[in-house]
Amino acid sequence: MPVLDKTSSALPAVGGIVIEGLRKVYGQGDTAVEALKHVNMTVGPGEVVGLVGPSGSGKSTLLKCLGAIIEPTAGRMTLGGQVIYDNGWKITDLRALRRDSIGFVFQAPYLIPFLDVTDNVALLPMLAGEPNGLARQRAWELLSALDVAHRAKAQPSELSGGEQQRVSIARALANRPPVILADEPTAPLDSERALAVMKILNAMAQQAQTAIIVVTHDEKIIPTFKRIYHIRDGQTIEEKGEGRALD
Repeated sequence: MPVLDKTSSALPAVGGIVIEGLRKVYGQGDTAVEALKHVNMTVGPGEVVGLVGPSGSGKSTLLKCLGAIIEPTAGRMTLGGQVIYDNGWKITDLRALRRDSIGFVFQAPYLIPFLDVTDNVALLPMLAGEPNGLARQRAWELLSALDVAHRAKAQPSELSGGEQQRVSIARALANRPPVILADEPTAPLDSERALAVMKILNAMAQQAQTAIIVVTHDEKIIPTFKRIYHIRDGQTIEEKGEGRALD
Protein backbone atom coordinates (compact mmCIF):
# COMPACT_ATOMS: atom_id res chain seq x y z
CA MET A 1 0.00 0.00 0.00
CA PRO A 2 1.61 3.30 -1.06
CA VAL A 3 2.59 5.94 1.46
CA LEU A 4 0.34 8.99 1.18
CA ASP A 5 1.64 12.54 0.87
CA LYS A 6 0.79 14.74 3.87
CA THR A 7 2.62 17.89 2.90
CA SER A 8 -0.31 20.19 2.15
CA SER A 9 -2.74 19.49 4.99
CA ALA A 10 -4.81 22.53 5.95
CA LEU A 11 -3.86 21.98 9.60
CA PRO A 12 -0.60 20.33 10.74
CA ALA A 13 -0.93 16.70 11.77
CA VAL A 14 0.92 17.32 15.04
CA GLY A 15 -1.46 17.33 17.97
CA GLY A 16 -4.31 15.07 16.83
CA ILE A 17 -7.57 15.72 18.72
CA VAL A 18 -7.82 17.20 22.21
CA ILE A 19 -11.21 17.83 23.87
CA GLU A 20 -11.24 19.51 27.27
CA GLY A 21 -14.24 20.07 29.51
CA LEU A 22 -16.67 20.10 26.60
CA ARG A 23 -20.32 20.84 27.41
CA LYS A 24 -23.41 21.10 25.25
CA VAL A 25 -26.76 22.25 26.60
CA TYR A 26 -29.91 22.29 24.50
CA GLY A 27 -32.62 24.73 25.53
CA GLN A 28 -32.79 27.05 28.53
CA GLY A 29 -34.23 27.18 32.04
CA ASP A 30 -36.51 24.35 33.09
CA THR A 31 -36.41 22.78 29.62
CA ALA A 32 -32.59 22.70 29.37
CA VAL A 33 -31.02 19.33 28.55
CA GLU A 34 -27.30 18.81 29.15
CA ALA A 35 -26.29 16.48 26.34
CA LEU A 36 -22.54 16.72 27.09
CA LYS A 37 -21.52 17.38 30.68
CA HIS A 38 -17.74 17.51 30.92
CA VAL A 39 -16.12 15.56 28.11
CA ASN A 40 -12.35 15.06 28.00
CA MET A 41 -10.82 13.08 25.17
CA THR A 42 -7.54 12.80 23.29
CA VAL A 43 -6.64 11.03 20.05
CA GLY A 44 -3.04 11.16 18.94
CA PRO A 45 -1.81 11.48 15.35
CA GLY A 46 -1.87 8.04 13.75
CA GLU A 47 -4.35 6.68 16.29
CA VAL A 48 -7.80 5.12 15.75
CA VAL A 49 -10.01 5.34 18.84
CA GLY A 50 -13.47 3.88 19.38
CA LEU A 51 -16.40 5.84 20.82
CA VAL A 52 -19.22 3.64 22.08
CA GLY A 53 -22.36 4.17 24.10
CA PRO A 54 -26.12 3.61 24.08
CA SER A 55 -28.56 5.67 22.03
CA GLY A 56 -29.04 9.10 23.58
CA SER A 57 -25.72 9.01 25.43
CA GLY A 58 -24.24 11.98 23.55
CA LYS A 59 -22.19 10.28 20.80
CA SER A 60 -23.84 12.13 17.93
CA THR A 61 -23.74 15.45 19.77
CA LEU A 62 -20.02 15.03 20.47
CA LEU A 63 -19.29 14.17 16.85
CA LYS A 64 -21.31 17.17 15.61
CA CYS A 65 -19.45 19.51 17.96
CA LEU A 66 -16.08 18.15 16.91
CA GLY A 67 -17.10 18.34 13.27
CA ALA A 68 -18.05 22.04 13.70
CA ILE A 69 -21.65 21.26 12.76
CA ILE A 70 -23.14 22.50 16.04
CA GLU A 71 -21.64 24.89 18.58
CA PRO A 72 -20.75 23.61 22.07
CA THR A 73 -21.86 25.50 25.15
CA ALA A 74 -18.44 25.53 26.83
CA GLY A 75 -15.04 23.84 26.78
CA ARG A 76 -12.12 23.65 24.40
CA MET A 77 -11.39 21.68 21.21
CA THR A 78 -8.04 21.40 19.44
CA LEU A 79 -7.53 19.79 16.02
CA GLY A 80 -4.09 19.21 14.58
CA GLY A 81 -2.48 21.48 17.14
CA GLN A 82 -4.82 24.41 16.41
CA VAL A 83 -7.49 25.54 18.86
CA ILE A 84 -10.78 25.67 16.97
CA TYR A 85 -13.07 26.30 19.96
CA ASP A 86 -12.42 27.81 23.38
CA ASN A 87 -15.71 28.92 24.91
CA GLY A 88 -16.46 30.23 21.43
CA TRP A 89 -15.30 29.50 17.90
CA LYS A 90 -11.71 30.51 17.12
CA ILE A 91 -12.14 29.77 13.42
CA THR A 92 -14.06 32.29 11.32
CA ASP A 93 -14.82 30.04 8.33
CA LEU A 94 -16.31 26.82 9.68
CA ARG A 95 -17.27 25.63 6.21
CA ALA A 96 -13.63 25.78 5.11
CA LEU A 97 -12.60 24.03 8.33
CA ARG A 98 -14.97 21.14 7.60
CA ARG A 99 -13.96 20.99 3.95
CA ASP A 100 -10.21 21.16 4.39
CA SER A 101 -9.39 19.81 7.84
CA ILE A 102 -12.00 17.22 8.84
CA GLY A 103 -12.75 14.03 6.91
CA PHE A 104 -16.18 12.46 7.40
CA VAL A 105 -17.04 8.78 6.89
CA PHE A 106 -20.68 7.84 7.44
CA GLN A 107 -22.67 4.65 7.75
CA ALA A 108 -23.99 5.27 4.24
CA PRO A 109 -21.34 6.27 1.66
CA TYR A 110 -23.35 9.27 0.33
CA LEU A 111 -21.49 9.23 -2.97
CA ILE A 112 -22.76 11.66 -5.61
CA PRO A 113 -24.68 9.38 -7.99
CA PHE A 114 -24.04 11.30 -11.22
CA LEU A 115 -20.23 11.52 -10.71
CA ASP A 116 -17.88 8.64 -11.34
CA VAL A 117 -15.61 7.30 -8.61
CA THR A 118 -12.65 9.53 -9.48
CA ASP A 119 -14.75 12.69 -9.51
CA ASN A 120 -16.38 11.77 -6.20
CA VAL A 121 -12.94 11.68 -4.58
CA ALA A 122 -11.44 14.63 -6.48
CA LEU A 123 -14.36 17.00 -5.89
CA LEU A 124 -13.33 18.31 -2.45
CA PRO A 125 -9.73 19.15 -3.43
CA MET A 126 -11.04 20.91 -6.51
CA LEU A 127 -13.52 22.90 -4.41
CA ALA A 128 -10.60 23.84 -2.17
CA GLY A 129 -8.79 25.29 -5.19
CA GLU A 130 -6.48 22.43 -6.17
CA PRO A 131 -5.99 22.20 -9.96
CA ASN A 132 -8.13 19.50 -11.56
CA GLY A 133 -5.15 17.46 -12.71
CA LEU A 134 -3.58 17.37 -9.25
CA ALA A 135 -6.91 16.59 -7.62
CA ARG A 136 -7.48 13.66 -9.96
CA GLN A 137 -3.94 12.42 -9.38
CA ARG A 138 -4.57 12.54 -5.63
CA ALA A 139 -7.82 10.62 -6.16
CA TRP A 140 -6.00 7.98 -8.19
CA GLU A 141 -3.33 7.55 -5.50
CA LEU A 142 -5.98 7.08 -2.81
CA LEU A 143 -8.07 4.69 -4.90
CA SER A 144 -4.93 2.67 -5.62
CA ALA A 145 -4.03 2.56 -1.93
CA LEU A 146 -7.55 1.34 -1.15
CA ASP A 147 -7.53 -1.28 -3.95
CA VAL A 148 -10.39 0.27 -5.92
CA ALA A 149 -8.44 2.03 -8.68
CA HIS A 150 -9.87 -0.50 -11.17
CA ARG A 151 -13.28 1.09 -10.45
CA ALA A 152 -12.08 4.66 -11.06
CA LYS A 153 -14.47 5.29 -13.96
CA ALA A 154 -17.43 3.40 -12.52
CA GLN A 155 -20.61 5.02 -11.28
CA PRO A 156 -21.47 4.57 -7.58
CA SER A 157 -24.45 2.39 -8.50
CA GLU A 158 -22.06 -0.10 -10.13
CA LEU A 159 -20.05 -0.64 -6.93
CA SER A 160 -20.51 -3.21 -4.19
CA GLY A 161 -21.21 -1.99 -0.65
CA GLY A 162 -17.60 -2.60 0.36
CA GLU A 163 -16.29 -0.74 -2.68
CA GLN A 164 -18.56 2.21 -1.98
CA GLN A 165 -17.27 2.42 1.58
CA ARG A 166 -13.66 2.35 0.36
CA VAL A 167 -14.41 5.20 -2.02
CA SER A 168 -16.00 7.16 0.84
CA ILE A 169 -12.80 6.65 2.86
CA ALA A 170 -10.74 7.89 -0.09
CA ARG A 171 -12.97 10.96 -0.27
CA ALA A 172 -12.49 11.59 3.47
CA LEU A 173 -8.70 11.53 2.96
CA ALA A 174 -8.67 13.60 -0.23
CA ASN A 175 -7.83 16.93 1.43
CA ARG A 176 -5.26 15.35 3.76
CA PRO A 177 -7.21 16.21 6.93
CA PRO A 178 -5.53 15.83 10.32
CA VAL A 179 -8.82 14.45 11.67
CA ILE A 180 -11.34 11.89 10.44
CA LEU A 181 -14.71 11.34 12.11
CA ALA A 182 -16.30 8.00 11.22
CA ASP A 183 -19.92 7.47 12.24
CA GLU A 184 -20.88 3.77 12.19
CA PRO A 185 -18.73 3.11 9.09
CA THR A 186 -19.06 -0.70 9.30
CA ALA A 187 -22.72 -1.05 10.32
CA PRO A 188 -24.01 -2.19 6.90
CA LEU A 189 -21.08 -4.58 6.26
CA ASP A 190 -20.51 -8.26 7.02
CA SER A 191 -17.69 -9.31 9.35
CA GLU A 192 -15.06 -9.71 6.64
CA ARG A 193 -15.75 -6.35 5.04
CA ALA A 194 -16.10 -4.60 8.41
CA LEU A 195 -12.66 -5.80 9.49
CA ALA A 196 -11.25 -4.84 6.09
CA VAL A 197 -12.54 -1.27 6.59
CA MET A 198 -10.92 -1.12 10.03
CA LYS A 199 -7.64 -2.39 8.59
CA ILE A 200 -7.78 0.39 5.98
CA LEU A 201 -8.54 3.08 8.57
CA ASN A 202 -5.68 1.92 10.80
CA ALA A 203 -3.24 1.79 7.88
CA MET A 204 -4.25 5.23 6.66
CA ALA A 205 -4.05 6.69 10.17
CA GLN A 206 -0.49 5.46 10.57
CA GLN A 207 0.69 6.42 7.08
CA ALA A 208 -0.84 9.91 7.10
CA GLN A 209 -0.61 10.48 10.89
CA THR A 210 -4.33 11.20 10.96
CA ALA A 211 -6.32 11.07 14.21
CA ILE A 212 -9.49 9.02 13.73
CA ILE A 213 -12.56 8.63 15.95
CA VAL A 214 -14.90 5.76 15.09
CA VAL A 215 -18.39 5.88 16.59
CA THR A 216 -19.75 2.35 16.61
CA HIS A 217 -22.18 -0.18 18.01
CA ASP A 218 -20.56 -2.91 15.88
CA GLU A 219 -19.38 -5.73 18.13
CA LYS A 220 -17.30 -7.12 15.25
CA ILE A 221 -14.83 -4.25 15.30
CA ILE A 222 -14.68 -3.25 18.98
CA PRO A 223 -11.83 -5.72 19.71
CA THR A 224 -9.66 -3.94 17.11
CA PHE A 225 -9.35 -0.72 19.14
CA LYS A 226 -6.38 -0.16 21.43
CA ARG A 227 -8.34 2.54 23.27
CA ILE A 228 -12.08 3.02 23.66
CA TYR A 229 -14.10 5.87 25.10
CA HIS A 230 -17.44 4.91 26.60
CA ILE A 231 -19.92 7.75 26.76
CA ARG A 232 -22.79 7.58 29.20
CA ASP A 233 -25.12 10.40 30.20
CA GLY A 234 -22.93 12.93 28.43
CA GLN A 235 -19.67 11.89 30.12
CA THR A 236 -16.75 9.85 28.80
CA ILE A 237 -14.80 7.03 30.44
CA GLU A 238 -11.57 5.83 28.83
CA GLU A 239 -10.85 2.12 28.65
CA LYS A 240 -7.94 0.15 27.26
CA GLY A 241 -9.05 -2.01 24.33
CA GLU A 242 -7.85 -5.36 23.09
CA GLY A 243 -6.06 -3.93 20.06
CA ARG A 244 -6.56 -7.18 18.18
CA ALA A 245 -4.29 -7.48 15.14
CA LEU A 246 -5.96 -6.97 11.76
CA ASP A 247 -3.42 -8.85 9.67
